[in-house]
Amino acid sequence: MLTLDLSHLKGKKNLLAFSAGVDSSALFFLLLKYQIKFDIAIVNYGTRETSDEEEMHAKALAKQHKLFCHSIKAPTFHSHFEKQARDFRYEFFESLITIEGYDTLITAHQLNDQLEWLLMRLSKGAGLSELLGLEPVTQKGHYALVRPLLTYSKEELLHYLQTNAYPYFVDESNSDESYERNKFRKHFSDALISEYKEGIQRSMEYLRKDKEILESGFQTLYSNKLLHIVKLHAPAAKVKAADLTLKKLGYLLSAPQRQEIEKESSLVIGGAWSIALQEDLLFIAPFLTVDMPKKFKELCRVLKVPAKIRPYLFKENINPKFLISNF
Repeated sequence: MLTLDLSHLKGKKNLLAFSAGVDSSALFFLLLKYQIKFDIAIVNYGTRETSDEEEMHAKALAKQHKLFCHSIKAPTFHSHFEKQARDFRYEFFESLITIEGYDTLITAHQLNDQLEWLLMRLSKGAGLSELLGLEPVTQKGHYALVRPLLTYSKEELLHYLQTNAYPYFVDESNSDESYERNKFRKHFSDALISEYKEGIQRSMEYLRKDKEILESGFQTLYSNKLLHIVKLHAPAAKVKAADLTLKKLGYLLSAPQRQEIEKESSLVIGGAWSIALQEDLLFIAPFLTVDMPKKFKELCRVLKVPAKIRPYLFKENINPKFLISNF
């Protein structure tokens, strides 16, 4: 029996990321069961014989239940398929969210996905926040990313579909070990969940609580486009605050970069991001080199705006007086 609390989706304009596979099909019918209003969006990558059939199935399913189905055909990706496919998929979803005014994007990530992520990050060297990369709700600026199935395994979702005779497709590419995720799934995560599901479920819950405590050492005070200003409640929170903020911005720090942030009060990471500490405020913005008027630079100096942050303020026409007055 799958029991979900979806009350926070009531009255919202919801978009379900749909693939016609086990996970998203189970979530589709669960949303119907709990009388959640939603539309669906599917990307046709054209990589399998059933790709067009899955797209037609999604459209027919949406029509049957009086929902709207957004669909798009992806271009051919010749390298780094997983990353390019994911980037294309989320660009599509976010364009729909902006144009159609959706409040939430609902995805069907489940317990197996959580464990795969944890193991993959563990193998590369990661802290607690990176190990637990999938959250039930993540605020993404103008929309919320919601993952209602994180406590359920793929086996449970499959059983739900089969018990109710609901249709679904099986993605054969999930067995292709040239993709890193599939390798971890086949050799580690599926076997572990099959044997130790209840313990893994409890561990994920404990880790999430520990993560909340860990991240309470800082607070984001201000964000505007790509500028973030974070208040540190303790100096030791600097690396973690920078790490998580940059992660939200799509940049993952390496271990040497974390060590560099720990030592320096002002630096540029990867030639792309400026990080500067001013008392208990951590400033993070894109690294830019632009000519600024002397008057603007002097104003920033008087207001104690870090030098590496000033070019971004100037380019984006962010008033330093307004910025500092908020703190």
